[in-house]
Amino acid sequence: MPSSLSVLYDRAVSAFASLYGAPPQVVVAAPGRVNLIGEHTDYNDGFVMPVAIDRQVVIAASPRDDDRVELHSLDMGGQSAFSLGDIRPDPRQRWSNYQRGVALMLQKQGHRIGGMNAVITGDVPIGAGLSSSAAVEVATGYTFKTLYGLELDRVALALLAQRAENEFVGMRCGIMDQYISALGQANHALMIDCRSLEYKLVPVPPGVSIIVCDTRVQRGLVDSEYNARRLECETGARLLGVRALRDVTPAEFERRAAELPELTRRRCRHVVYEDQRVLDSIAALERGDLAAFGALMAASHASLRDDYQVSCKQLDIMVEAAAALPGVHGARMTGAGFGGCTVNLVESGQAAAFSAAVAAAYAQATGLTPQIYVCRAEDGVRALSSRPAP
Repeated sequence: MPSSLSVLYDRAVSAFASLYGAPPQVVVAAPGRVNLIGEHTDYNDGFVMPVAIDRQVVIAASPRDDDRVELHSLDMGGQSAFSLGDIRPDPRQRWSNYQRGVALMLQKQGHRIGGMNAVITGDVPIGAGLSSSAAVEVATGYTFKTLYGLELDRVALALLAQRAENEFVGMRCGIMDQYISALGQANHALMIDCRSLEYKLVPVPPGVSIIVCDTRVQRGLVDSEYNARRLECETGARLLGVRALRDVTPAEFERRAAELPELTRRRCRHVVYEDQRVLDSIAALERGDLAAFGALMAASHASLRDDYQVSCKQLDIMVEAAAALPGVHGARMTGAGFGGCTVNLVESGQAAAFSAAVAAAYAQATGLTPQIYVCRAEDGVRALSSRPAP
């Protein structure tokens, strides 16, 4: 077990034993994620390529003999409890609504579960766009599955977790975050077809680190601008006579681009070519061609900046600073945009020097101190330990 995960494991088990006077029956970990390429393609039925990272949510739990669920968050410093027969949002301990939603959806789908005592901790940064909420949902579902022997495969778990966030928490997220947290594999990215939900593991070549740089810029415009981009894409698909922009090839787009209003044309151009970049990325990574993959990352960032217009000054500064450093194969913004993070593929031997240099360059240019996370591709949700019920 990696040292960082071992720390979380020990912390959760120790807190559980202190609270309940016995060790937990199961300890589960689910990872956060970063998207390597394929941005704003998910709601256009397109392709994405996230990777699970070695930042985890850990749950230590044991079953109860009633239908009460007790949750203790070591990071939020709070406690929340509910009955499985009466699941409602908790307006004060809002972090618990992800677990509540998963418990509700399990029951709606006919799974027989009982109560549990649970302690939650983790090191997935909250608010950095690394999907801490999906990690919580997937970990919660897997904990119930393990405690109560549920017939629930990883795809079904991811879909259930997404439904919990959509219908109970009220966030209309796509499937990417839950899919990669449930289905990720060490040393691989996961290409997801957001229409069919088919997926393919894609190798991340050895000797590279995935470095996430948080600009520390809050994404203040993201909700309104996200909705505007969705509408612009839907308009483009309608004008082109297709179900979604995923159905338009780059060659077809070029033939018909003049039919679209300028702004719609730019939005559509990003999505159409971004889908192709994801497909081209599969081939590049499978043959270990990091130079080709890095060029696709650079093209993705330029498209997000110029055509989709979801970058910002700080993201651009971070990407430009990273691209100039030794050992960097590729750099781009990742996530919804207007702040948040960049993702960088860096030679592992250069990771420490890169982290220091990019932080210094960014701070000098912006006056902001970034947060840097050196990551590797990690396995999806799993039980770290499990013992038979007494």
